[in-house]
Amino acid sequence: MSLVECVPNFSEGRDPAVIGAIRDAIASVQGVVVLDVSSDASHHRTVVTFVAPLDAAVEAAFRGIKVASERIDLTSHQGEHPRIGATDVCPFIPLEGTSMEDCIVLARTLGERVGQELQIPVFLYERAASRPDRTNLADIRRGEFEAAREEIGKDPKRTPDFGPNKVHPTAGATVIGARPFLVAYNVYLGGKENIQVAKNVAKAVRGSSGGLKGVKGLGLEVDGQAQVSMNLVDLDATPLHRAYEMVKMEAEAQGVTPTWSEVVGLVPERALFEAAARHLRWRDYTPDAVLERKVRAAASGGESLSGFTADVASSAPVPGGGSVVALVGSLGAALAQMVAGLTVGRKKYVAVEDEMKELGLRAAALVRRLRALKDEDAAAYSHVSNAYKLPKDTPEQESARTAAIQAGLMKAAEVPLETTRWCAEVAELASIAAEKGNTNAASDAGVAALLAEAAARGAAYNVRINVVGMPDKAAGAPLAAEAQRLVKAATTAAARATAAVERQL
Repeated sequence: MSLVECVPNFSEGRDPAVIGAIRDAIASVQGVVVLDVSSDASHHRTVVTFVAPLDAAVEAAFRGIKVASERIDLTSHQGEHPRIGATDVCPFIPLEGTSMEDCIVLARTLGERVGQELQIPVFLYERAASRPDRTNLADIRRGEFEAAREEIGKDPKRTPDFGPNKVHPTAGATVIGARPFLVAYNVYLGGKENIQVAKNVAKAVRGSSGGLKGVKGLGLEVDGQAQVSMNLVDLDATPLHRAYEMVKMEAEAQGVTPTWSEVVGLVPERALFEAAARHLRWRDYTPDAVLERKVRAAASGGESLSGFTADVASSAPVPGGGSVVALVGSLGAALAQMVAGLTVGRKKYVAVEDEMKELGLRAAALVRRLRALKDEDAAAYSHVSNAYKLPKDTPEQESARTAAIQAGLMKAAEVPLETTRWCAEVAELASIAAEKGNTNAASDAGVAALLAEAAARGAAYNVRINVVGMPDKAAGAPLAAEAQRLVKAATTAAARATAAVERQL
């Protein structure tokens, strides 16, 4: 199962009832696990961290945003942390098995829904940003709710990506996006008399001021203490221990020593291991030296692909060919997505930059849908199997059984028909990637097209064989005809892709 992390920030840190209602709304979606809820009364802010399957993440985030819009009034909200909305920011973060493109699709989907259903203006940021000047959250949030209330609807630069061109009267606006994992890390510098030192240190470590790469920082007074509040958005560029060491060095240069630090929300284990190894001066440290990592690897039973392959090889009827071709189609889509990623950002291909970005996003969506169809195909078989087991001793039973078989086979044909449809689209995307994408990855685009064509043909076989088994074959004939048409489209696209590849060889 592919999971995504979501970390919505809500402008409420003092009322347990409101915080609990938001948390419960998010957790009410099946498959969602709330990992952490961190509230700060001084910031007047709560950060909820949850993980969810891709198909549940948007619904969970939407429910939380909806409750926040009903329970939080920005017109009477005051806190140390900048904010623009009741739900201030809602980022999606890819976990293992999920891509950044998946998260961009989720951000766009959520943004459109929040704008339409809740009438809250939505701005896309970070990797999901629709324009360069909206990549940085601080730029979107500058002036906070009060400025947004005055400027949105009047300044064309403040026109939202989704929703009305005016702030919600009490919920403000919301910023939704996709980004790598972020660590919210705060270092305290003693009493509030050191607040100016904290501000000086924050400026020194902040990446935009020439400090550490991937670090955003503010100097704040929190509970009578001076705090350097940081967001570490690139742990590879600036690990946790380096951020602390920089803060310590800059503070001590002004006669102040850090007293303690904290992480808000969750932190990847590797960040803590690296900090410990640095403190111990462990020269040959490797994550493989951690006992629990070895135990988890041993207990996992191997990669899921291995388990799937073993299931296919067994004598059980499912998963069968329908599931296999859906998986193959998803691999083709993943390759097309890879080629798009290898094209975007290269000067040589600037003319097709936008087209490749959209191609990558569409391919990411197809990866996800075809992976889901892998399981749906196996589930569809159970309806047919159960129908054949129904009694047929009386005319009434015989009639009911026949109707159930027809319905089951229709469903069993509709699922692979959808697989055929999406595989034909994968082939089309692959042909575009082969013709316009990075020529160094042309062979990958060719493989994507060939996989998609093969998967489309295989899925069409499943459609046709289920139609053959129908009591009312005429009802299923249009499905078989549509499958054949889609196979031809996939074949045509694959031929264009392979011709483009041959030109590079």
